[in-house]
Amino acid sequence: MNKKELAAAVAADCDMTNADATKAIDATLEQITATLKNGDDIRLLGFGTFTTAHRKAGEGRNPQTGKKIKIAASTQAKFRPGKGLKDALNG
Repeated sequence: MNKKELAAAVAADCDMTNADATKAIDATLEQITATLKNGDDIRLLGFGTFTTAHRKAGEGRNPQTGKKIKIAASTQAKFRPGKGLKDALNG
C-alpha cells in the first residue's frame, strides 16, 4: 500500500475527502519526524513505539574494491511493534 492508497482507505473509513485524509496523514508523519528529531519517543498503545538509536562512527570495506572506508555516525529511526499489532498479525 502506498500513501495515496492509505489516504483513500482512511477517507473511506472516516467519511472524509481524500484531500483531508492526505493532510491528516502528512501532519501525522511530520509530527512523528519532529518528535524523533528532538530525541523523544512516540508510544502508541496497542500499536507500537517509535524510537531512535545512535550508531557510532566506524570503518567498513567497499565490497567491490576491498578498500577501507569511513562510516559516519548516524541516528536511525526504529519501530518496535506493540502487543496489539503482534496479536493482529499472528492471530
